[in-house]
Amino acid sequence: MVNTPFANYVENLTKAAAALNLTEPELKMLQTPDRIIEKKIKIILDSGEQKEFNAYRVQFNNARGPYKGGIRFHPAADIDEVKALAALMAVKCAAVNIPLGGGKGGVQCNPKELSKASLEKIARAWVGAMVEYVGEDKDIPAPDVYTTPEIMAQMLDEYEKIKGRSEPGFITGKPISVGGSEGRGTATAQGAVYVLEELALALGKEQGGLRVAIQGFGNAGFYAARILHGLGYKIVAASDSRGGIYSESGFNPDELMKIKQEQGSVAALPGARQINNEEIITCACDILIPAALDGQIHVDNARGVQAKIILEIANGATTPAADAILREQNIVVVPDVLANAGGVTVSYFEWVQNRMGYYWSEEGVFAKLKPIMVKAFQDAWRIANDKKITLREAAFVLAVERIIKAMRLRGRV
Repeated sequence: MVNTPFANYVENLTKAAAALNLTEPELKMLQTPDRIIEKKIKIILDSGEQKEFNAYRVQFNNARGPYKGGIRFHPAADIDEVKALAALMAVKCAAVNIPLGGGKGGVQCNPKELSKASLEKIARAWVGAMVEYVGEDKDIPAPDVYTTPEIMAQMLDEYEKIKGRSEPGFITGKPISVGGSEGRGTATAQGAVYVLEELALALGKEQGGLRVAIQGFGNAGFYAARILHGLGYKIVAASDSRGGIYSESGFNPDELMKIKQEQGSVAALPGARQINNEEIITCACDILIPAALDGQIHVDNARGVQAKIILEIANGATTPAADAILREQNIVVVPDVLANAGGVTVSYFEWVQNRMGYYWSEEGVFAKLKPIMVKAFQDAWRIANDKKITLREAAFVLAVERIIKAMRLRGRV
């Protein structure tokens, strides 16, 4: 099988389908998006030049609720990648049992080469191109790679201008001042930590002093580092798109972020050993957290992984071939559809708050998030142990069973 993000999804889905004895038509439907929307959007750059970009939205499955998923601005945002991420969103929402389906969007562009003004034009153009397909009862976008709360606010503004009404539930991940939720900025990291703590309990591991390496020191990676550091874990390695560092004595995440903001990369920290993004995967640590892009743990580096736990904050961080190798080495992989589901869960909370017009405190948000994450982990852990399968396979079994049940009840299969 060709190693693309969508092929990886199909491989994981097929294993779950076999465990659930799904029919061929049922498996086929779970491999097929409900709708793929491809558009060309044009903007005028700061230079006065007109430029065209590919824009996408994939609506994968809405049997359990409206489509839900982020929008990424990235050079690699092609249909295969967006289709895979939309499918994973459907699985993720079902794994944590929130009443939403799966979607994903993207614009094929390089934000690092574009001004803030140009990015706003792209954001507004994406909404103009997709407006008939999205909305609080249809499809609810959110931030993803290289999109921000500010961009969500711009998209909301454009949507409401076109529609001529207020509809804050159209999009999540917004700034708090325009209907965002308390806790949304740290939700992905906080949810991942709740799951990691449950895993540590299940494995009987003492959490204090465990060494953590984080590939991808962006929003989720930084907050995961900060929360874990506060709990007594030792952050021994971190990297971003420009390089990385390793130190057995550990780092303070806040100091690392200050260095990154001032000098452009964590690699600028003086006195630390320089490593690259490939080396961080195989560095000496107890817990590896891939929090960058997909496909980072693959057949060529999986045997070198020294961590005993991999916590996938990034979507699709581990290929199926690598999963098999890691299992042979008794490395526990907490899959993306469990580990990073805190983000979409708090996005769901934001959508609920927008629709009620009643907003919760951060303490209230996390009080609601923790039991959802804990139960999702415990359900998957039980299935993994009962069926002698990996946590990824168990999470897919848990989610796919819920999705197919909804599809059967609706008469779609």
